[in-house]
Amino acid sequence: MLFDAPADSLVSSFFRQHKALGQRERHTLAETAYSVLRNRLVFQHLAQSGRGPMARRLAILGWEGNEAFLRGALNEQEQHWLQQVRAVDRSQLPERLRHNLPEWLAEPLHQRLGDEQFWQLAGALNEGAPLDLRVNLLKAKREEVQAALEAQGFKSSPTPYSPWGLRLEGKPALQKLDVFTSGQVEVQDEGSQLLSLLTEAKRGEMVVDFCAGAGGKTLALGASMRNTGRLYAFDVSGHRLDKLKPRLARSGLSNVYPVQLTTERDDRVKRLAGKVDRVLVDAPCSGLGTLRRNPDLKWRQTPQGLQELQAKQLSILNSAARMLKSGGRLVYATCSLLDEENEAVANAFSEAHPDFVLQPAQEILAHAQVPEEQAATLCENGFLRLWPHKHHSDGFFAAVWTRK
Repeated sequence: MLFDAPADSLVSSFFRQHKALGQRERHTLAETAYSVLRNRLVFQHLAQSGRGPMARRLAILGWEGNEAFLRGALNEQEQHWLQQVRAVDRSQLPERLRHNLPEWLAEPLHQRLGDEQFWQLAGALNEGAPLDLRVNLLKAKREEVQAALEAQGFKSSPTPYSPWGLRLEGKPALQKLDVFTSGQVEVQDEGSQLLSLLTEAKRGEMVVDFCAGAGGKTLALGASMRNTGRLYAFDVSGHRLDKLKPRLARSGLSNVYPVQLTTERDDRVKRLAGKVDRVLVDAPCSGLGTLRRNPDLKWRQTPQGLQELQAKQLSILNSAARMLKSGGRLVYATCSLLDEENEAVANAFSEAHPDFVLQPAQEILAHAQVPEEQAATLCENGFLRLWPHKHHSDGFFAAVWTRK
């Protein structure tokens, strides 16, 4: 099972070619595809006992739609096979079939977390992720948005850590709802919201979102700044920055300046040397913290690719750091689970930059309205460390420094 492109791109392309499919059919097909990707190893093993095309057997095992529809689509032999497969005690299968991870990834995670927590993580990664929203406090309060969603028949609850977030039940289509089209909410995982909280962008400051991408954190930073000051959204990809434009228009922000860079050492970065109050570097990474949403990544990433990423992460961090003024704050973040992209990069930066002082992430989160006891559970050794099985968010890491 090889991919020429990310799974979400392939799914989107398929739906563009099959526009007659309704919302329910699209949801079922997409969730079934992701279920197969999450459980690839065990499904391939179980599928060996069936007959017919392998793709059909995998789709049957990963089916995420109506059960009666599935039964009606199966012949008698397939129904009997599915009944037998569902009776298999998966706890007795070999470890590699139970965790559904490539060995190069499973081994370091198992070693780091220990037996109990590793299997909790593996279980969490084999499930889908919740749908989190960030409320745009420039336009609405969290309780107002929650009430508006309730009136539309959508149940939600406040996210446990972020003071900006709501977690929806199910995965409703939001694009036509008033709270979305009016810019009162954006789809954003709670962990991503916490990165913006760590940055603590203030009114009137000069702030840089160094790897802005489609701008989810840019919008959160702009709201924190109360639409004042100057906020640069830097990225080397013009395509990603283009996705920020409609979101920016909805948000009501006028203090955001998207800038496409050639490299992390672009002259426009050099011109800001020593002038910036805060820089957030959500660095290019393996994305392995998002495996619940992007399960294909565990089959697309390689150990060699990780080594190349680590060098790029440190290079970007070194370049971004030059922009900070004395007393300025630097935040380095990834959505990775692996030490190589996280603590190793942060520690290498600290050793090379004695003028940057590492700050305890939990103290900053507590100052940013995350309850103190909860903030402590989000951090390890002074770093933000979010785990899907512990915090029900994507896996995130962040380190925070202040420049002397």
